[in-house]
Amino acid sequence: MIGEVAPVDEHLCSAKGCRRTAGHAVIWRNPKLHTPERRKVWLACDDHRQSLADFVALRGFLIEVVAVEDLTDADG
Repeated sequence: MIGEVAPVDEHLCSAKGCRRTAGHAVIWRNPKLHTPERRKVWLACDDHRQSLADFVALRGFLIEVVAVEDLTDADG
């Protein structure tokens, strides 16, 4: 997995040990812990987008996957 390392002011992938620039946002919520309006975000590079989305989807937490530039103030 060769990828570009993100500059300090860029969004970094949330996958363990990954320091690449994130282009995707995996938006999720644990309904046992979070209110319906809460939207948690994991950032993902191209290589980790699917595995991070699958991890939260398997638990029933996945809301959606969007491009980082499509994040809103409600996400966080």
